[in-house]
Amino acid sequence: MLITLEGIDGTGKSTLHAALAEPLADLQPVFTREPGATWVGDSVRRAIAEQTDPVTEALLFVADHAAHLATIVRPALAQKKLVISDRYTDSRYAYQSVTLEGVISEPLAWLQSLHNGWTIVPDRTFLLVLPVDVAFERLKAKDGREHFERKEVLEKVQKNYLELARRDPSRFIIIDASLEKEEIVQFVASAIRQLSGLSRSRRRR
Repeated sequence: MLITLEGIDGTGKSTLHAALAEPLADLQPVFTREPGATWVGDSVRRAIAEQTDPVTEALLFVADHAAHLATIVRPALAQKKLVISDRYTDSRYAYQSVTLEGVISEPLAWLQSLHNGWTIVPDRTFLLVLPVDVAFERLKAKDGREHFERKEVLEKVQKNYLELARRDPSRFIIIDASLEKEEIVQFVASAIRQLSGLSRSRRRR
């Protein structure tokens, strides 16, 4: 089963990812992330830091996803392991749709077409949602913020996330990220335990 955690920067998504290790330890999940789980992720991080051309940046994200699937996700799923990824395709759809505005016509459709036929759609996606003002305040304490981490960008990204959830309500579970960390971890861990007993969908797009 493939579980993904999504949300704009500042929602506590990566904190949740790390915190799930203890309550789900007996399930022996594979914890992974995009970008960063493969060597291609280093190139993505460099592209972000240097504010590379948005098309180049988007294609590097797609390349990282392909490497991630080939080296981590597919092998783990083939062994019937539970995979929990901190960011996945929806991050690309939500964020790169913003950076590609005015560069490519209908960026979401273009991005999704790049994945058609070979990506694996998550069985469930937990989307952490938080007022952008609150998320942005959390980010103010962070050193070296990325170019995505601007209030006007985050507002558009969260809107994109919610639209993706609206289009695929059976996959997305929306989480109020303003709740206490312990409450969120307990809810998500419990939901994953229930879902882990279901058959894997392996939907492809």
